[in-house]
Amino acid sequence: MPKAVRFSRYGGPDVLEVVDVDRPEPGPGEVVVAVETAAVNPGEIGIREGAFADTWPAHFPEGQGNDYAGVVHTVGSGVTDFQPGDEVMGFQPRAAQAEFVLARPGRLARKPRLLPWEQAAVIPGVGSTAHAEVEALGLSGADTVVVSAGAGGVGSVAVQLARLRGATVLATGSRNSFPFLESLGAIPVEYGPGLVGRILRAAPQPVTAYLDHFGRGNVLAALELGIAPLRINTIADGAAVARHGVRSVGQAEADTPEIWESLADLAVRNAIAFPIQAVYPLDEVRAAYTELGERHTRGKIVLTLGKAVPPRRGAPSDAAPRHDAAPSSHTSHTKEK
Repeated sequence: MPKAVRFSRYGGPDVLEVVDVDRPEPGPGEVVVAVETAAVNPGEIGIREGAFADTWPAHFPEGQGNDYAGVVHTVGSGVTDFQPGDEVMGFQPRAAQAEFVLARPGRLARKPRLLPWEQAAVIPGVGSTAHAEVEALGLSGADTVVVSAGAGGVGSVAVQLARLRGATVLATGSRNSFPFLESLGAIPVEYGPGLVGRILRAAPQPVTAYLDHFGRGNVLAALELGIAPLRINTIADGAAVARHGVRSVGQAEADTPEIWESLADLAVRNAIAFPIQAVYPLDEVRAAYTELGERHTRGKIVLTLGKAVPPRRGAPSDAAPRHDAAPSSHTSHTKEK
């Protein structure tokens, strides 16, 4: 029988189980996708631990995972946009970490055949989020922007998209992440106490925008730098949004297959990459979330469910293109984390 991740109570990674489930059958207007890879996201930890029980309560036994990539297996009557064998990317809340996913065609995008499965699985989540926040601030060559947690899943993509818009990018992280941040085209800045002073010393010109992916005082740091609230975006500090009037634009504002496909096109053309730190087999899902929970990732962690992607550990292998030359002026025209 097909396998899927389930949990039957709130808790740590130990509550996750890989269980047998029935293979879904498509009804009219539905598609069944055989999953190759599925993303592992920080927001899923909060849901599984019960931190968001008031907003997104679990219905036990609960599924897990949101964004994924795979091959269309079967289609229901009336489906004309996809056929068996098509390679796709999708977003299906609390259902993606399974060998088969039932989806609507409107929640699927075409995966370019040259795009690695690992990168394709993370585009609907971190790709959409990074795209939305960069677009919301209208970044351009006139900007110097700070990207907090620049080595993380969203941060690493936001750094690259900001660079494509022509912005000068400072990215915060640990000293161990500095070579990785530099490979993305960013000026690395160590996070922690004294951050504002280090940003001022590292910035070649005044900072005009701030993207916060970590919370923990980053919005206050941005305000101390003199950045206008509407040029600060956070996806990690809801209290700061209400208190200071900063933006909170994220995945919901770019959650469309058209944007997923535009980001995939950038990746295929080597304009950006979606760095992957580790690939775990489905039956090691607990280990995958344990590593993610340490919050020292460089890029993304994904699960492999099909036969196309071997498991691997270690530093990101899908390295982003280096930006040693002047950034391109190209821009791409293009929701629950």
